[in-house]
Amino acid sequence: MSCPFHFSRRAFLGGVAALAATPSASAAIAASAGDDPESSTEQASALPLEGEHQRGIVDPPQRYSVHCALDFLPEVSLAEYFRALTQRTRILVAGGPAAPDGIAFPATDSGELGLDIPTDYLTITVGVGAALFDDRFGLSKLKPAHLVQMEPFADDSLVDSSCHGDIILQICADEKDTALHALRDILRHTREFATTRWLQNGYQNEPRPTGTQRNHLGFKDGIVNPHQDDFDSLVWAGHDEPAWAAGGSYMAVRLIGMLTEFWDRISIAEQEQICGRDRYTGGPLTGGDEWAAPDYTDDAVGDVIPTDAHIRLANPRTPDTADQLMLRRSYNYDNGLRRNGNIDAGLVFVAFQQDLKRQFITVQKRLEGEPLADYLRPFGGGYFFMLPGLKDEYDYFGRLLLTQQ
Repeated sequence: MSCPFHFSRRAFLGGVAALAATPSASAAIAASAGDDPESSTEQASALPLEGEHQRGIVDPPQRYSVHCALDFLPEVSLAEYFRALTQRTRILVAGGPAAPDGIAFPATDSGELGLDIPTDYLTITVGVGAALFDDRFGLSKLKPAHLVQMEPFADDSLVDSSCHGDIILQICADEKDTALHALRDILRHTREFATTRWLQNGYQNEPRPTGTQRNHLGFKDGIVNPHQDDFDSLVWAGHDEPAWAAGGSYMAVRLIGMLTEFWDRISIAEQEQICGRDRYTGGPLTGGDEWAAPDYTDDAVGDVIPTDAHIRLANPRTPDTADQLMLRRSYNYDNGLRRNGNIDAGLVFVAFQQDLKRQFITVQKRLEGEPLADYLRPFGGGYFFMLPGLKDEYDYFGRLLLTQQ
């Protein structure tokens, strides 16, 4: 992670710098195409599903998210599950009128979006966990090269019921009810195959005043991401993967509680020293705006940005660490109150990468014991391999994996 942890649209999209300040994915995509957002949103808001890669990885992040991990029931047909999941995904991302209800049958739709289902830039991204490649389904020899089960780091307080899973669904949309509607629909149509293991909703704040959003610690969240020219070497699966995995990516998702009451008791100066950035501008303490690179050369001993500041540990900006950058797509969350009466707010940290060990795990180990760790409590999440995209309208998620057994 880097402080703060969130997605930088400017770094992510390279030349499309205007997206960094846009309030929603719909406006961002319309603006990048040179169209008027209001006139083009309706016709463009249903994103095409087919492609080499899944949607929801390198697309501009929508306002709302749901991350839901599931475990398969014994002796289920994975092919039947993935076909059902793909069918519902196609229907949901296309939008349009809900299917008519039959007499004396359960309603075909929850009704929470009305009779005409909007798309709201809905994306449904599917990944599989290391557990899927045990002995249950005969897939052990097809396991992705770098897929492992998440182990606790030194500062973690992991809860098993909030970690791992056979499969994960990342559902994102520009409206909260659209994302939750999609989750309900999928779970309803696949309940005979899998049970929910853990679930976390998230949201993105409006930029204040401009640029990158802020997290619950008050800092701009996630400013540095790979340039799109480097996606092949940093985001998408490498050549050492099984043939079926081409076009996929590894996702690290971490549920991170923030101890906001304790954070609020320290001075802004101390907060800035812990993070290495100016709280208001987001710029590094060595100067410049949020997009400026920190000057570590003239600050070798950490007089300005301490050597244990979060941004310095997360991204030392050396030739040896250049291949550790990850593409982040994180969301804030608010779960109400913890049992001790404190606010239960935090971050759904999401990072896509080519190699979990080389990238996320290496960076996270470097962050162990950092001063910021006193104010964070990672408690859940997991590592998943996000499946390749769908080849055509007849394809289904996981087909190449299941047909290579």
